[in-house]
Amino acid sequence: MQRTARLLALIAGLCAAALTTEALAQKYPSRPVKIMVGFSAGGPVDVVARIIGDRLGNKLGQPFVVENRAGANGMIAAEGVAHADADGYTMLACNSSTITLNKTLFKDIRYDPEKDFAPLTTVVAAPLVLVVNPENPKTADIKTVADLVAAAKAAPGALAYGSGGNGNLAHLAMELLAQRAGIKLIHVPYRGGAASEVGILAQEVLAVFDPLSAVPLVKAGKLRALAVSSAERLPALPDVPTVAEAGYPGFDISFWVGFFMPKATPAPILQTLHQEIVTAAKDPAVAEKLGSQGVVSVLSPADYAAKIAKETKELAEVVAAANIKAE
Repeated sequence: MQRTARLLALIAGLCAAALTTEALAQKYPSRPVKIMVGFSAGGPVDVVARIIGDRLGNKLGQPFVVENRAGANGMIAAEGVAHADADGYTMLACNSSTITLNKTLFKDIRYDPEKDFAPLTTVVAAPLVLVVNPENPKTADIKTVADLVAAAKAAPGALAYGSGGNGNLAHLAMELLAQRAGIKLIHVPYRGGAASEVGILAQEVLAVFDPLSAVPLVKAGKLRALAVSSAERLPALPDVPTVAEAGYPGFDISFWVGFFMPKATPAPILQTLHQEIVTAAKDPAVAEKLGSQGVVSVLSPADYAAKIAKETKELAEVVAAANIKAE
């Protein structure tokens, strides 16, 4: 009799928990949701967060309010979300570096991307564009990745490239190419991607993995695109091959923006947010707005987690091999 009573009590408890969770999902959200952004207003992460937040607010009936906590490559905002109540009312919008790179580069990181966050989906992915300056006499004849590698092999350690800083994704992309190609390059870190772009236009460096701001310059003939860093070609530059197509299979590094919740957030809330974000990103009107920040790219939570694990491992190997230190 006692066993039967305990069993019935357990079943009743499970049913009550299920009903509570279901009721929570049905009335969610019942108050404003905060979207934490670890970068300043107007940047790619902020822009994506506001576009998606507006759509979620309109669809779910409560404001999704962006709060910018810039600093430490997104770590301040990420730490805030990691330690927030897992009730569905604090969300993180961040870039790939915050999740896949910080744990490797910084010793004082106070969150664990795998243990502290539940991934919802990516929203946009922005490949880098490997460019040279056609007006620079030293690169005038470099028209392919093979040409660049040949030039580097002809003068080991003499070819200088720029990036937005030590540990920047553009820095790692070039180091990965150098490791795959067996070449030695000189890294010139600038204070941000825009500054490195100025550097190559001023002929201070010979090559750069540039963000999508390079596309208009490529189309205007100011820069020459050799390849893109993603697994697929960039629609804006359909004739430019990927690095993988240029002879380095598996090469795939992109800047992405995605969303996360605290790890213990109830599953029904995670499912609701995932579905609504995916639906929003696929809406033509929203996708057009997102297009200014990259290519719309959505993933299931499982595929998102697998992508993070793969990139984290690969980038950690690049950092170790090149002995890269954060600034």
